[in-house]
Amino acid sequence: MFTKNKKRTTLLKYWTTRYLFSLCIGLLILGIGSFWWIRQTTIDNRLNLLEYLAAESAETAAGQKNFEDFDRRIDQRSRVLDMGRPPQIFITNKKGVLVRGPHKGPGPENNLGPEKLKLPAKIFSNNETVQKLKINGTSVYTIKEPIVIDAVQKGWVVVMQTEDQLADVNQEYRLIAILLIGLGLLGWLVIYILSKRILKPIQEVALAAAEIKEGQYDIKLNSDVREQEIYDLVTSFEEMTQRLTQLEKLRAELLAGVTHDLKTPVTSISGLVQAVRDGIVTGEERQEFLDITLKEIHRLQTMIADLLDFNSLSAGAFTIHPETCNMNELIHNIVRQWSVTQQNEVHYEVKTPEPIITLETDPLRLQQILINLLNNSSQAMDGKGLITVSLFEDGIEVADNGPGIPASEQPYIFERFFRGEKKKLKVRGLGLGLPFSKMLAKALGGDLVLKESGSGGSVFSVVLK
Repeated sequence: MFTKNKKRTTLLKYWTTRYLFSLCIGLLILGIGSFWWIRQTTIDNRLNLLEYLAAESAETAAGQKNFEDFDRRIDQRSRVLDMGRPPQIFITNKKGVLVRGPHKGPGPENNLGPEKLKLPAKIFSNNETVQKLKINGTSVYTIKEPIVIDAVQKGWVVVMQTEDQLADVNQEYRLIAILLIGLGLLGWLVIYILSKRILKPIQEVALAAAEIKEGQYDIKLNSDVREQEIYDLVTSFEEMTQRLTQLEKLRAELLAGVTHDLKTPVTSISGLVQAVRDGIVTGEERQEFLDITLKEIHRLQTMIADLLDFNSLSAGAFTIHPETCNMNELIHNIVRQWSVTQQNEVHYEVKTPEPIITLETDPLRLQQILINLLNNSSQAMDGKGLITVSLFEDGIEVADNGPGIPASEQPYIFERFFRGEKKKLKVRGLGLGLPFSKMLAKALGGDLVLKESGSGGSVFSVVLK
């Protein structure tokens, strides 16, 4: 079955292109809204100016006999009002019949001349001052004001301008367009620089990960970054690298140690059997050699059994048989049975609370955990000292008054095949006791932790539900 290879892109290109696309869409929407708002605002403002111009023109026309003076005053007023495209101004009688017009003013010529434009009757039949009409297919705004002489209306002044002329603010549109384009380029440049700066340590981590994959653990990363998340990533990666380096070193040492521990009893057995077979030893010495051979075989069987048990537990090929247990009685029995097998000067003390604690657990698995802890404590004290086993409602503590575990070794005591420097010289084994016990504790729904360790001894806690 073939999997389709997906085309991948760099994180820098991914984010900058998508940011630029999103920014352009946002600026486009903002630009359309701004253009519409500017257009509507400009039309409203200019209509107000046209209303003022119409009112003033009606007042001027009421007392005007010479239209040349009227045209001159209208042109002056258009310049004062800064009207780049002056409107057309018509003068009609009261019935709307054109008397004069249109006045085009000094500005650019309008498209609505008298030969093309007839004032619609709707302008005068409607009471509204400002109207928007369609004339010859063009949208036109009209403003009308009455010409009143001696309190009698004599006619109308009609100011007319197309919608496009009213909304003609090309300069403002150009400024908005330049501003939006500038914002877009600036935004893209900023996100590009920031993304490149943030991605640099991530790229370094990715390259370091590739080196680790090739087995190169000696790497250095720049942790001088301000972003907390990037700092956490870099420091965590460095700690992981250091731990991998330590574990790789331990792996080599432990492989050699485990090989030596398995090889030693085999070599001893081979030598002892060879001596008995060749008749080098006879009588009582021969029997002693055979006894030693059996002990070495038993020790080898124990190590192999530990390996098999550990592998079975790791693979989940084991069963838990929980039952309701009287924990006070169970703890006493386990410690008593263990003490009978000891031939040393280790003393023990069991502390249980007055009320009986009952717990649903597997007594056999719990016994395995406690015996491993008791054996470790006894070995740590060289067979002399005091071990205290305390029962609580939420678990069991095993404390000794030995020399404690060095701080440098404490992070690795639950690693499989790990054995401390001092223990390597004193006790032969595979270093599976604590890892095996921790896995058993988790299988029982709890955990095994090192509560404390120092020059006054160590305390292990079996946390139970």
